[in-house]
Order: sequence, then C-alpha cells, then structure tokens
Amino acid sequence: MAKITFIQPDGSQQTVEAKTGMTVMEAAKLNDIAGIEAECGGACACATCHVYVDAAWREKTGKPAEMEEDMLDFAFDVRDESRLSCQIKVSDAIDGLVLRVPSKQF
Repeated sequence: MAKITFIQPDGSQQTVEAKTGMTVMEAAKLNDIAGIEAECGGACACATCHVYVDAAWREKTGKPAEMEEDMLDFAFDVRDESRLSCQIKVSDAIDGLVLRVPSKQF
C-alpha cells in the first residue's frame, strides 16, 4: 500500500491509500478525486488524468514513455512535471507521493 496526496488548484488536499500494482489513476477514481476524469479508463488514449508530480517525486515516478508524451500534447498547461496518472504504477517506492491536479483537464 502507498499513500498518495492529491492537491487541488485551490490548495485543498486529499490523501488516499492505493494498493501496489494499481495505477495512480485507478486510486484517484476509486476515491473520487476531483479533476481526474480518466475518460479512456486508463488506456493512455486521452489526457484527462493529467497530474503534476511534485519535484521531490519526479525521479521515482520516472519520465513519460513516448506514447504518454504524445497524449500529453492534448493536455492543458503541460509542464516538465506533467504525467498521466494512468501511467504511474503504485509501488512501495512511491509511498507518500504528492501530485497536483491541474485547474482543468482540457
């Protein structure tokens, strides 16, 4: 299990527990995290699960693969710390992960 904190644009926070092996997007949807739409259900076919990875966690979550980079082209306000939460796997290594939810997804 890993704890993941989602920070909304207004600064409010919600910390959830996620099972190892699931994706961060799945954890967000199971816990009704506002702003994570995940319209494609985690197939890396949209950009509606876009998040910003806190600087302290960027190395542990890794860089986007080519397919994810292509989908991020469709996201709103893409930054160096942008990732699609459907592409981040939950593991013990990311216990404590901090993510920011963009002000809009598209």
